[in-house]
Formats: sequence, C-alpha cells, structure tokens
Amino acid sequence: MAKRVAQLLPPLERRLSRLGERLRAARLRRRLPAKLVAERAGMTVTTLRAVEHGGMGVTIGAYAAVLHVLGLDGDIDAVAEVDPLGRDLQDASLPRRARQKSESR
Repeated sequence: MAKRVAQLLPPLERRLSRLGERLRAARLRRRLPAKLVAERAGMTVTTLRAVEHGGMGVTIGAYAAVLHVLGLDGDIDAVAEVDPLGRDLQDASLPRRARQKSESR
C-alpha cells in the first residue's frame, strides 16, 4: 500500500525544492559522496536523493539528519524562534486581569 503524501501549496513545494538544492550544494561543497552522507544520516541513497530534490514525502527527521551530517543542524534552532504573529495572537487572547474590589472597613 502506497503512503499518502499531503498535497502542499506550490509556494511551499518551491521552498522545499530550494532547500533540497541548498543541501545538495552543501554536500558537494564538502566533496562528500551521496553514499557516505546517506550512510552517516542512516538512510538510503534513494532517500537522500529525495531530500535533495525537496521531496514532500520525506520526513522532517530525514532533513534533520542530513543537516546534522553536513554540520548545518544548528540552523534548526532558528526555525520558529521568532514568531511575531503567534506572540500577537497569544497576547490578544490573554485574559484581562479583573479589578479587585477594595475591602470596606
């Protein structure tokens, strides 16, 4: 039975494709053969090729493993680190502090 792959919007597909291209370029700059990177990342060369092509059906763990092998996994820390929209939404839904009634003496 084939796995279902969620359909992504074209802009996201293009981003994944560009990410794959950058990962491939990083591997080639390091002069690392695909077989070695795949082996170190714990995947098949076929999966590495899918990563390098920005495959939609590839797990985020596979992308992370390739980033790690290439020494680029520190970049993962930047993902969603700054989230202005999320912060605005969070702040907008914070309950207002109720005024405390002053006690009569």
